[in-house]
Amino acid sequence: MHKKLFIPGPVEVEKDVLEKMSNLMIGHRTKDASILQKSISDKLKKVFFTKEQILLSTSSGTGLLEGTIRSTTAKRAIVFSIGAFGKRWYEIAKANNVPVDLYEVPWGEAIDKTEIDRILATGKYDAVFITHNETSTGIMNPVEEISEVIKKYPEIVWSLDCVSSMAGTKIEVDKLGIDICITSSQKALALPPGIAMCSFSQKAIKRAETIPNRGYYLDLLSLYKYVQKKNYQYPSTPSISHMYALDYRLDKILDEGLENRYERHIQMATYVRKWAKDRFKIYGDEKYLSNTLTNIENIRNINITDLNNKLGERGFTISNGYGKLKDKTFRIAHMGQCTLADIKGLLYNIDDILGF
Repeated sequence: MHKKLFIPGPVEVEKDVLEKMSNLMIGHRTKDASILQKSISDKLKKVFFTKEQILLSTSSGTGLLEGTIRSTTAKRAIVFSIGAFGKRWYEIAKANNVPVDLYEVPWGEAIDKTEIDRILATGKYDAVFITHNETSTGIMNPVEEISEVIKKYPEIVWSLDCVSSMAGTKIEVDKLGIDICITSSQKALALPPGIAMCSFSQKAIKRAETIPNRGYYLDLLSLYKYVQKKNYQYPSTPSISHMYALDYRLDKILDEGLENRYERHIQMATYVRKWAKDRFKIYGDEKYLSNTLTNIENIRNINITDLNNKLGERGFTISNGYGKLKDKTFRIAHMGQCTLADIKGLLYNIDDILGF
């Protein structure tokens, strides 16, 4: 029996989208490849609300995080972390010997813009890295407030990890002044894992031009120059199969309508939150809750593994808490092509299993 995925990625992918990955192969140095990759770029610009160049990477989102850190830090980076995945920026920087500092807030909180202002006012940093939607905690950073502060510091190149929020929450990249906005396929875009994408601003390009040793496969400047010179083609062989599926998915997203899509995610989030408040407790600051997943405190001390096993027998699966929150919380994702009816079906079965 297939277990329907209500986890923070990978998420459910419909059969018609999966079938696009079985399209006949084309050469990656052909006109057909250029047409496909330009089509994807043009559509992603609409989803990102940007006029900047879109770059595709046959990798996880983490791959583009690494490329971004190496391509934009000239002096010193600062990572503002609200959870496990926010801290990953810092871990990647350290692994690449990039000068970096870490500012962390307690899990369950969002970044305070006044702290960002205080830290950037020191003049120590020229690159900022933030995760928008933290799946370990279920908290979404207030990027509008954050962007107002960062715009005060023109020397800053700032990058935003939107892996679990893009296409589920409105993120106006150009309006917010985000230099590099990163997402990947397996979350709210509702595609199989394996392809990541980002916007790449002119400011970020100019910064990258000043930095030696940006790496090879994940060198964003190299990707950009190749796309410009070779009509949307890439230096290394990309996953054409993923691109077929991505192009088709973007058509479906735009056909649904972006505002309709965001509203659907809000409706699902609202429904899950009410359910959670009635039976458990929502984890974290309720002013900054994610629209793509809900992290629920296990105040009843239920056996989450046992619950998931019983859900599996009925064709569902949810997520335990992440890292230090394992067994203390459980997470229900409501992103991608998930519907309110899907959510109601899941919660009905949880209620039935737990005897609510």
